[in-house]
Amino acid sequence: MAIHQATCKRTAWNRGLIIGQKRPLKLRDIWEIRIRLKIAQNTRNLAMFNLALDSKLRGCDLVRLVVGDVAQGGRVASRATIMQRKTQRPVQFEITPPTRDSLTAWIRERQLRDCDYLFPSRINAESHISIRQYARLTDNWFRSAGLDVKEYGTHSLRRTKPSMIYKRTGNLRAIQLLLGHTKLESTIRYLGVEMEDALELSEQTEI
Repeated sequence: MAIHQATCKRTAWNRGLIIGQKRPLKLRDIWEIRIRLKIAQNTRNLAMFNLALDSKLRGCDLVRLVVGDVAQGGRVASRATIMQRKTQRPVQFEITPPTRDSLTAWIRERQLRDCDYLFPSRINAESHISIRQYARLTDNWFRSAGLDVKEYGTHSLRRTKPSMIYKRTGNLRAIQLLLGHTKLESTIRYLGVEMEDALELSEQTEI
């Protein structure tokens, strides 16, 4: 029995990895990745990267988007609303002009219909890319910018814009709405805000 247990023992999936909050990207990191994707003429990945930053969606929600969630008849909207899978609550996000341009280029290149997945699988045309594939893509983006993939992950894209907004405005309530959090405490933990600072800001925020 002891021998069997020893041979069947598995290595933990997170061995050697840094678990916890992933670091948000800095502005120079964003432009480094964008430039490299443009040079590579990777229309899909540029559209995915830009939309991940704008939407602030979890990876599970981003990969499941259909074209109709962000566009109608090939025309990309300036705002979109989707139902989050984790919370079953709607969240709204903006789609900036550069992101609209990259999405339009991708939709036209792939000739996607409103009912199609925005980022379809290359193996199964009737499905979307997997979360694992999305994670592999983000790792490649981070490496291209010289970033340590142990410190950055898919959540880095979700955290980037909220972190920038917080540093500029200190408005936790706005970030709570943008991330679709039900409780302000969740937003505080997510941003890694010092509690005293967070409480002071929360007291100044009228809801």
